Amino acid sequence: MFFSLIIPLYNRPEEIKELLSSLTRQTYKDFEVIIVEDGSTRPAKEVIKGFEGVLDVHYFEKRNEGQGFARNYGFERAQGSYFIVFDSDILVPEEYLAMVKEALDLQGWDAFGGPDAAHESFTPIQKAISYSMTSPFTTGGIRGNKKHVGQFHPRSFNMGISREVWEKTGGYKLSRRSEDIEFSIRMINAGFKVGLIPEAFVYHKRRTSLPQFFRQIYNFGKGRIDIAQIYPKELKPVHALPAVFTIGVIGVLVLNMVDMLLFGDAIFLHYLVWFGNIFLVSFIVLLLLHSTSETKSLKVGLLSVVTAFTQLMAYGFGFIGNYIDRVLLRKDTSC
Repeated sequence: MFFSLIIPLYNRPEEIKELLSSLTRQTYKDFEVIIVEDGSTRPAKEVIKGFEGVLDVHYFEKRNEGQGFARNYGFERAQGSYFIVFDSDILVPEEYLAMVKEALDLQGWDAFGGPDAAHESFTPIQKAISYSMTSPFTTGGIRGNKKHVGQFHPRSFNMGISREVWEKTGGYKLSRRSEDIEFSIRMINAGFKVGLIPEAFVYHKRRTSLPQFFRQIYNFGKGRIDIAQIYPKELKPVHALPAVFTIGVIGVLVLNMVDMLLFGDAIFLHYLVWFGNIFLVSFIVLLLLHSTSETKSLKVGLLSVVTAFTQLMAYGFGFIGNYIDRVLLRKDTSC
């Protein structure tokens, strides 16, 4: 089996260098690397040249259209029988391709997805973000978990498709924002065998600051409504939980202020505030203890509380805002 690794790139020359370095250590050698520079203002051409002769690497430049169409551009030029899509901000374990081949030989997946993890070299904030994106208390622990809710949808930071899937589906139809979920749903609806390879994980750096992380997750929330406009049955009650959490947190904060202004004279309101505060404090303690136990770091545990609230509320704000725009006001905010 010959793999084509497709990597869209936008203004990340430092990250692609780390990714390519990790690929030089793969134990399975039958693969090519296709890098598609998607209209970057900081191109990585010179970085890529440093890996010529070490990797079978091919570099292409195109105008900026978004990561979905950049991947399609790579598919069109790929020589492999199986395509694997990576984000540029990952590191790939040495046995990754070997484990993927073994799983494909055994299961015969037409398309697959794999989980992500935090590398020991990551900064505390990167580890905290990784925790919040995989925690049972934020995402339900469904990313990379066999016991996920509903049909598994591979995500583009770590997914693979057969050449047949590309040829029959035409690849990504959306350029940005939830483009991978739409593609996964379409593959499944077309009858392809899609599954999870839990062992095929990558180390995912994600966003390196809270504002960047907030913007990314905010768009995830908006994207869920975009998907629902195309596939209404794909919007489940579980997808609205971050929005409920967001409304709840804001509600508790507002009630606290009202309660203070009334000096606690409204007994029912006072007890409602008390229960809300108990819930929030309990949730914070639960996050802190679990993250500290999982990461073996109190600092990461404390940061995980911040990143978890950032994640849930960013998704909630994006979900609520786009629901109002697209469902209630009938605006077209898709991208």
